Amino acid sequence: MSTIEAARLIALDWGTSSLRALLLGDTGAVLAQRTVPMGIMRVPPGGFAQTFAQVVGDWRHARPELPAIASGMVGSAQGWQEAPYCRNAGLAEIANALQRVPSGDGGILHIVPGLSFDRPRPEVMRGEETQVIGAMALQPALCDGARVVLPGTHSKWVDVSEARLTACQTFMTGELFAVLQQHSILGRFAQQGAATTGPDDAAFDAGVSAAKENAGGIAPLLFSARARVLLGAMPASASLDYLSGLLIGDELRCMLDRAAPRVVLIGEPSLVARYRRAFVSFGIDDVPAIAGAAEAGLWYIARQAGLVG
Repeated sequence: MSTIEAARLIALDWGTSSLRALLLGDTGAVLAQRTVPMGIMRVPPGGFAQTFAQVVGDWRHARPELPAIASGMVGSAQGWQEAPYCRNAGLAEIANALQRVPSGDGGILHIVPGLSFDRPRPEVMRGEETQVIGAMALQPALCDGARVVLPGTHSKWVDVSEARLTACQTFMTGELFAVLQQHSILGRFAQQGAATTGPDDAAFDAGVSAAKENAGGIAPLLFSARARVLLGAMPASASLDYLSGLLIGDELRCMLDRAAPRVVLIGEPSLVARYRRAFVSFGIDDVPAIAGAAEAGLWYIARQAGLVG
């Protein structure tokens, strides 16, 4: 049996900057995948159907009956069609709220809604809910209670209880790092070419420790990423690793005072590795990483919705 003959579902992880298309077989096994730099911000107005055809048109042509599902920013107001947020939901509510969009080839694309939370403050997510659903499917013990950490441009800390996503806290850690690196004096050493070596783990650890020990938050610490270099306490090439440690360390300091039965990580491997290193500085050395959460989530949402048996 060929790959396309074994396929059961076309699944799209469609974000802001990139689109990952997956061909899934029985039990959600990945049979084929393609990643293209065609996130929603790179799709021209009215061009979503054309992009869909360019990326997965051959799959649809060979198997026009295959169901298709997508999650991420494709369901935002700037995406193909807005999928209204569900409120602190579980698998059933998310699957019941799929938005049906004509895909331009005679078929339908089912878009996963994002999630919103009102308490203790307004929070939203798109795409991360699918990863958390996938994590619970891959590790059912998480359903009883866990905190799922999804580091990235906007890091999410999602609480799970009784198989539902019950709370969320967002940290703009990745975006803050990029802004400070590119548009502040703290990135000056990198702009001057000083930061040319590999990652400096010692500098990162120092940043994490400084954030951990400062209950006043990150603001009073940021300039130390420059002052330490100017005073000879740290090489210029280490300044960005130290800054990264400050930002990630402050994120952990804010969240680790809240009890959770278990903490797990989902994300890009090098970033996950950096967070795991930071957790060790806080005395936590058993934070596992879950791979394949997005595709697992797309499969289980599609199954709950009756798109696949």
